[in-house]
Order: sequence, then structure tokens, then C-alpha cells
Amino acid sequence: MAGFLPAAPAAEAQEAAAPRITVDLAAPEGKVKLGANGALYGLSDDGVPSDAILAPLKVTTISQKAEGGAQHPNGDAVTVSKSFFRNGGGDVLVMMQDIYAKWPYEDLGIADYLPKVDKIAKDVANAPNSQHFVYVPFNEPDQIWYNLGTANQAQYEVNRDRFFKDWKTVYQRIRAIDPDARIAGPNESSYHTRLLTDFLTFAKRENVLPEVTTWHELGSNSLRDFQGHFNNYRSIEKNLGIKPLEVNINEYANRRDLSVPGQLVQWVSMFERNKVYADQAYWDAAGNLDGNVVRTNIPNGGWWFFRWYAGMTGQTVKVTPPQANTIDTLQGLASLDPARKQAQVLLGGSSGDTDVVVQHVDPKIFGRSVTATVAEAAWSGYEGQHAAPRVLSRAKATVAADGTVTVPLKGMKQMSAYRVVLTPAGYGTPAAAAVPWSASYEAESAEITDGTVYTQGTVSNANGYAASGTKDVGSLKLASSKVDFTVSVPSTGTYDLAVLYGNQSGAPSTQKLSVDGGAVTTVSYPSTENWLYRAKKDLTVQLTAGTHTLTLAKDTGEATLDRIDLTAHTTPFTAYEATLADVSGRVSYDYGNATGTGTGALVLGTGSKAIFDVYAPRDGYFTVTSRASAALQLSLHGERVAAAPNKALRLYLVAGNNRITATGHASLRALDVAGSGSTSGTLAYEGAQAQLEGEARLVDSAHASAGTYIGWLGNSAAGKATFTVDAPRTGKYVLVVHYGHNDRRDNGHAYNTDIMSRTADVAVGGVTKKVTFKNTWSWDDYWTLGVPVELKGGANTLTLSNATAWAPNIDRIEVAPVRG
Repeated sequence: MAGFLPAAPAAEAQEAAAPRITVDLAAPEGKVKLGANGALYGLSDDGVPSDAILAPLKVTTISQKAEGGAQHPNGDAVTVSKSFFRNGGGDVLVMMQDIYAKWPYEDLGIADYLPKVDKIAKDVANAPNSQHFVYVPFNEPDQIWYNLGTANQAQYEVNRDRFFKDWKTVYQRIRAIDPDARIAGPNESSYHTRLLTDFLTFAKRENVLPEVTTWHELGSNSLRDFQGHFNNYRSIEKNLGIKPLEVNINEYANRRDLSVPGQLVQWVSMFERNKVYADQAYWDAAGNLDGNVVRTNIPNGGWWFFRWYAGMTGQTVKVTPPQANTIDTLQGLASLDPARKQAQVLLGGSSGDTDVVVQHVDPKIFGRSVTATVAEAAWSGYEGQHAAPRVLSRAKATVAADGTVTVPLKGMKQMSAYRVVLTPAGYGTPAAAAVPWSASYEAESAEITDGTVYTQGTVSNANGYAASGTKDVGSLKLASSKVDFTVSVPSTGTYDLAVLYGNQSGAPSTQKLSVDGGAVTTVSYPSTENWLYRAKKDLTVQLTAGTHTLTLAKDTGEATLDRIDLTAHTTPFTAYEATLADVSGRVSYDYGNATGTGTGALVLGTGSKAIFDVYAPRDGYFTVTSRASAALQLSLHGERVAAAPNKALRLYLVAGNNRITATGHASLRALDVAGSGSTSGTLAYEGAQAQLEGEARLVDSAHASAGTYIGWLGNSAAGKATFTVDAPRTGKYVLVVHYGHNDRRDNGHAYNTDIMSRTADVAVGGVTKKVTFKNTWSWDDYWTLGVPVELKGGANTLTLSNATAWAPNIDRIEVAPVRG
């Protein structure tokens, strides 16, 4: 774990100095742009990912295929723009050549392309919010159709001239249909000085300059080379007399980077520093913000890093890392907001100890002492859930005579990112951070029987999947296959055991867990995209103090093991700091009292609100307590609840992220959330209790909760499943649907997994909602999706249907009042 420790006196600081990352609060770089949080095919459908996952990130750009494009089965720009704009999104880049089915695109000539261009332009021009779409006419022309990357200069010039002619034709074709169109290009697969110089020269002369210049930065070397590329690009513009154009690096990073906070911070810091937009690359499946969302509504470590990024306000300031523009090294970005009286630093990319040295801490903003709050967003896998980042330390620090504050971080993890927040200290002492004992054990370092160690994503194999320590243990497919972990724990008690795994079985797989050869417990692993697409299984074990052997042995199917984490079990509790919440309206910040979270209080006024992103490990009831000076209103799932100060409310949270809004007139310090997700008071109905119509029928399944699920639901107006729900009172409820399906359209793509979503109409009380259900990776896996509904006291008829296509298979449903 990493944490904040007071600086040691000089006489005691005998060991070698830790590396330093320096933050200069007096060197502003410009307004926080939040440009680097974009994603290519980050959305697959309206509702995938969920609104609660999308809204907090304040995503500035996404890249999606042209409406009706054949390249992938979903991710259509106009379709997904509904949820994107609904949740505060910025611009949608339309990948026009994705209208074609094959990869690389079929080269049928410009005459074939132009009618498609016409249709795309009409679709976009007639779309709501059309001013927020950007046309990308060509994708990677240095490779596709034009081979502009050829080393043969004579051939390059021939190819170049053909591309320029087609660029001008398509550009003018778009403008003829959509006169206000914004157009982006040339959109190379990597940076080429030769092409960009020629392209900008031509485009200026012919009056066909793009509004946005795009290229891709995909290799590990981009972490070293991007700054030089960007500087070179701006010099080309200057030499040609072109005012600086907006830049969007609309594909960045590799599989080994995506979902990994310690890698992402290296990319984001360089893009934010240069005030460019950037979209993560699409290497796997659509709809998860390129590896940062679990299922539909569950954050992983990468999501929390981007949530931190979205929380930066004010201006970014200069950050000097130990090694600039160097692959896989400590990097960071920082912001200063004088109005909020906050400085934030996001950093990561290396292991060991680091001193975060913050310079020019202005006493007019912070006073003579500050509270430093340090938290960690760890790597949890692409499909591994991550609770709200744990606060590792809260401590006061006196601003030194030279205006600096030094925050030492100890034991950093290379795959983690860290946030350091400085706020005025006030009086009193912040509550000590509760950091339980924890240890990690790599599978490749354990004793392996009939399994194989594999090396995954590295600098030299950048598009390999991320793995802890770059290695995992697979081929655990024999009856004798097992991995024995030798672990040591400090005391007797309950420990949380997290297993990072991949499941290549095409269905849930199991392993047998035992401690010191004792009783066997079955561990069930939900399906993953493939055996390399890391997920996380959480469970608990009882251990006595000392050394033990934890064995995971083959049972059914096959699973790959990456790492296990053991953590001393504690009562689940998180304090969500109000001064770090999203806000709107008239608010102010009061740091007079440093007790509790140490981050002061948010003062809410007329028409103002604070929005908290609250994590739940599962669907169920949790206690939510407002640490405020007066009563507030809390809004969740459409319900408004009066929250008296310091009085616990029992509220229903869905698995993953829940957006809770606080309004009223009060000084609010935090929302405290505790519990494990009680189901007491929840109404549960198995599929067998529904009345089925049309082709809908019960299908046997060993993986369904009661041995059957509702299949063949929908695909006609007659296909329905109707539940009678007996509500205890009139009010707002959450319907939790346990569902599964594995619809795919295999387009033969070289690397993307083309999963599809299904929809169902949920009708109750005269209100019908169309709900999107993401693919669950196999037909035998069942996920949950929460849907707010309103019920009247007594019997309610709740119907699931789809008149035009198949609905998902339904295992069971649960219904719970929002307020317990």
C-alpha cells in the first residue's frame, strides 16, 4: 500500500532520497480541458454503459461508426448520441468509412464511397444536436486505400495526390449537404511529418482545411514521442500561416494500458498538458468505454481514475516528473482551483517511494498549513469491480518557509494511480485513514502443478493484455492442475480474498479452494471475453495467524489465474467528501474545521446541489448518513428522501455506481455509506412465477437460480412475461432484472469482439420503458440490471416484452422500495 507519512527529520533521513515529482502551483497551463477521457466505440447502445457510469466522467469526445455502418453491429453515432448528450457529453466523431463491412475497408473506389458519404451527411445534419458531430471522412489513409506511409517517394506522391483529390471531393460533398459541418483529418495511424506538411499545405491552398486535426498514437513509443510529434505539428501550422487547429488523438493506447490506472495517467497527463482531445483505442468490445466499465454500471480501477480526472477544476499547473517523455515512468498532472481552495495531483506509473513536492502554495488560498489526502485507484482488471478508492492517509502539513509542501508516498504500485488533494487545514485533526492489512501474491510465483506461465502485455508486446506483473498461469485444464499460494497473515480472523482471473470456458467455470489441504469450497468464475480479459472474483476466507497454503485447483471448465489479494476484513464503510463532489448552483467551501475527512465542508445555497458517486458491491440496502448542519433532500432512483443530520437512512443501491444528489440549505461535510447490501425487504420472483405468452417458455438451466429461466421471450407482440408484484406501499422502487444472453454478430474482425445487446419493454402502471441489456459473455451467465419503476400499494402487473426482436433470457426479478 502507499501512504502519506510526515517528512523525517534531517538527522533520520539517512536512506537515499526518494524520486520527486514536482508540482508548481504558480505555473498555470490553462483551463482544465478534460480532453483525454474519450473513447472509440466507448458506447455500444443507448444505455450501454449506464447513465450513472457515463455522466460522472464528463466525456468530451467519443468516436463512433456512421449510422447503419456495417463494420460492427452496434455503436452507431446518432443512436448512442442520445445517452451521450443526455449525460453531458461533448462531441461525437463519426467514423465514416466504418460504413463498410470489412477490415481493412473494401477499396471499391471513390465512386462507391460518395453515395455513402451523402447518406451519412444527411443522417448527421438531421440528427438532434447535429452541431456536436464531427465528420471523419478517412481512417488511417497512410495504410488503408492510399498507402501514404510508403517509403517510395515517387509512389507516395502518386498516392498522395489521389488522396488529396478524394479529400477535397468528400469535404465539399459533406459541406454541400451540411454547410456548418465540422470535419476532421487526415487521421493517420501514426504521426507522419511528411504527410501532415503536404496535407496542410494542400488543404490551406484549396480551402479544405479540417476544423480538427487527427492522428493516432498507439504504440508504447508514443509515451516517449508524442511531445515531439505535437511540437512538430504546431511548427508546421506556424510555418504555413495556419492558426492552431483543434487536435484530437482519436485513438490512443494499447491493451496493456487500457483499464490500468498507472498506465492511463501517463497518457492522460501528456494530452492534458498539451490541451488536446484524445480517445482511447477500441481493441475489444464496444460499450465499456474501452475497458473501463464492468458490465453496464460497475466501475473498475480505470473508471475511478477517469472519475478523478473529471473532478479536476480550475487550471492545470506544471508538473515535472523525474523523467519526462519516458516509457513506463512516474508521470502526473495537477490542477489548482482558487475558488474551491483545492490543489489536486494525479500520478502513477512506477513502484516504490515518491515525494510529491508542491511548490508555491499560496497562503492567501491555503493559509499556513494544509490537509493532504491521499487515495489509490488500483488495477482491478478490465472486468474487475473496484470499490470507491481507498483513502490511504489524511494528515496536516505545515507549508514550509519556501512555500512548499512535501507529501511522501510509500510503497506505490506500478499499476495503480494516486490522487493527492491539498485543502486548507483549519482547526482540529483529521480522522486517521483506516487502512487494513493487505498482501498480494502472484500466481506465477506460486507452486504450479500442471499449468503454464504465460507472459502478457509488455512494452515490446504492447497490444498484449494487461496482467499483474505481466504474467499469469494458464492451461490449468488437467484434473491434477492447481496453484498453491503460500501466504502469511498477521492475525486470526476473516480475510477478503480477491482472485484476478480469466475464464476461457464459454460458460461459468469453477475451481476448488482449500486452505492447508482442508475442506474444499467451490469458487465460481463468471465468463469473461476471453482467457486474457482479466476479471476479479471476491470472496472471504477464515485464517489463523501465520503461514498457510491456499490452493486453487481445477474443477469444471477452465480458468486462468493472475494474482490473489488478501485483505483483513473490515465493516464496509466509505465517507464521500462533499468538497470533492460534483456541484452546481451557488456553493461555497468552508475549511475551518479539519476533523472527520479533513476536507472541510460544502455550503449549499438556494438552487445548488452536490452529486455523489456512491459504489455498491451488490444490489441491496445500505445505510446512508448525511454529515450536515441541517436537514437535506437526497435524490436517488427518482426518489426524494429527507435526510436529517447524522441520522442513517436505509436506501436501495444497485450494484456499481449510484448518483445521489443532495439539495437544501446546509453545510455538508460528507455522505457516509455503510453495509454489504442487505436483501431484507426485497421482493423476489423466479421466472417460473411469471405468466408466459407467445413463444416464451421455461428452459432448464443448471446456472439459473431455480433451475429454469424464461427463454424465447419477445420477437412478436404476443411474446410476454408478466409478473404480479405485491408492493407494500405506493412509491418509487427499483426493479432488478437477472438476465443473460450472448447475441453476437461475428464479422470476422481481426481483433474486435462483436457482441450485441438486447432490449425489453418494461411496462408497469401504464408506463413503458425500453431497457437495454448488454451481452453477458455467455448464455449461462446471469447479470443484474436495475430499473427505477413506480408501483402502487398492492398488486401490480409488471410485463417484459419485445415486439420486434428477442428479449434477453430472464432468470428472475427482484423489486425493492428505494427507501427501506
